[in-house]
Amino acid sequence: MLCAMLFHVDARNGLAVYEQIVRHMKFAVAAGALRSGELVPSVRELARDLAINPNTVARAYRQLQDEGVLESVRGMGLAVTAAARRPCQNERAKLIRSRLRQVLEEAQRSGLAADEVAQMVHAETAAVWKKEKGR
Repeated sequence: MLCAMLFHVDARNGLAVYEQIVRHMKFAVAAGALRSGELVPSVRELARDLAINPNTVARAYRQLQDEGVLESVRGMGLAVTAAARRPCQNERAKLIRSRLRQVLEEAQRSGLAADEVAQMVHAETAAVWKKEKGR
């Protein structure tokens, strides 16, 4: 199924599995991999594909519904809402900025100069995007 191909969960990464599902779904919506009106896998399908408890998927889906990312489509299942993309993009940017800030603060505390960190960021950015193009 589409969503299972888009992400995987790791029970050991420190983030609750249902939160990983929520985050991955939002990132998929933000990136356009899941579009407005597109149906997401059923709770059972996604739980089977990810080898996790269906209650965990149900909890993630409830949260996504509460946040306006998913909506129930009578007789069909759950679909991405028409207004979901922009808030998902904003949340993705906020999370990335927060994580980047943590890394930059750690670099500063460790005594690295701003220009050293900028060079590292530039080099790593180029390496990641080059790697992505090679896929």
